[in-house]
Amino acid sequence: MDERISIFDIFKIGVGPSSSHTLGPWKAALRFLDELRAHGPLSEIAQLEVHLFGSLAKTGHGHGTDVAVQLGLCGELPETFAVDTLDSRIQEIAKEKKIRLGNEVDLPFDPLKDIHFHYLESLPFHPNGMTFRAQWQDASQELRTFYSIGGGFIVEEGEDAARTAPPVRLPFPIDSATDLARYCHGMDMHISQVVWENEKAWRPEEQIEADLLRIWDVMKECIYRGVHTSGILPGGLNVRRRAAQMNKKLTASGHYEDYDSWVKLIRATSFDFQSVLNWVSCFALAVNEENAAFGRVVTAPTNGAAGVIPAVLQYYVTFCDGNKPHKIVEFLLTAGELGSVFKKGATISAAMGGCQAEIGVSSAMAAGALTECMGGSVSQVLMAAEIAMEHHLGMTCDPIGGLVQVPCIERNTMGAIKAITASQLALNSSPEHAKVPLDTVIRTMWETALDMNSKYKETADGGLAVNFSVGLPEC
Repeated sequence: MDERISIFDIFKIGVGPSSSHTLGPWKAALRFLDELRAHGPLSEIAQLEVHLFGSLAKTGHGHGTDVAVQLGLCGELPETFAVDTLDSRIQEIAKEKKIRLGNEVDLPFDPLKDIHFHYLESLPFHPNGMTFRAQWQDASQELRTFYSIGGGFIVEEGEDAARTAPPVRLPFPIDSATDLARYCHGMDMHISQVVWENEKAWRPEEQIEADLLRIWDVMKECIYRGVHTSGILPGGLNVRRRAAQMNKKLTASGHYEDYDSWVKLIRATSFDFQSVLNWVSCFALAVNEENAAFGRVVTAPTNGAAGVIPAVLQYYVTFCDGNKPHKIVEFLLTAGELGSVFKKGATISAAMGGCQAEIGVSSAMAAGALTECMGGSVSQVLMAAEIAMEHHLGMTCDPIGGLVQVPCIERNTMGAIKAITASQLALNSSPEHAKVPLDTVIRTMWETALDMNSKYKETADGGLAVNFSVGLPEC
């Protein structure tokens, strides 16, 4: 296997609600825009169409796929786009029936007519397929097909998914958990130390630390926004945001002015198990409510599972004296590498593997990272990741209404709690207690994904997505 993945491929700053249905199509639109520029002036394009297939079509409206491709074609970057302007930008395109292609040229474009949802047709390579078609004024065409393969990763038709980036030589090339353990034991290094050495092949040491701390800044900003924003989530399910209410109840009359003073208040007033449990759930809810509302999140390793790692890291920072830059870096290095091992050995795409590929992977990443930071051995770290995934095997992806809300938001709280529990079990166990190697559970996850009925893979064609009543009380 030749796929080399940086942890910054696993952790991407973007916009909710879905890494495979929002971030991936957004990046594909940007890629198509670049390819158009390479072939000629954008002013010579006469017509533009987007075709969405399979899972992208079936849940595209709920996941904002149509929104993402429009913003990508406008040349907006998901990392920096002003999310508070999203609604007005999309409404303007719909009203004026034109799009400012690449932020350069106004082109006739009616989203209702020029974005086509092929609900009954899937492309062969992956369920998340999309085709962009541009017609030049001389009647020639540019056709490009892309696949969003999970976690914001995209691959173009005919392109080797493992070779989309320039080759890089790593001191410790890792394809499996076995490889990772061998390097750690052979060099007498922690997992985070091995990953640090590999990351130096992509960027300088000071940039690695700065970029990881930036990832954490976005995560904690997302948590803080989420615990201070109430109301109803968009999409029509009338799901009420709960994190703000929980935060208000848990902080009671305590006073704070910013994130740091908020954390100090939590640390000073929450000692019992029930309070800590409530806070972990609150952290996770906050992130995924922001994600569902098209807020700024970190794909970790997906958007649907974006709340697990921030919640567990916030737990570590708040309740385990982990508020130190080097410990946060250690956590993210370990989590990122575990995520890349899952991607190489199985999938992080719910359209390919169900929710085990999202919540299960994020829980395993968080469990291993917490174990590393709490002083666990390499074997205990891998054991924690295995325990967390083992208890997510077979989890289906059946979002009601195609929205990343029910059951997705609550599943992040479950994934975070399971990660902490898995870490505690591993830290209180010896290596001989680990009967199932991590690579075995990864292989099992992939085999389970292959066996799973397609209607339980992010299509909203089965499970909760069809067995519910619109008349149920508000969530």
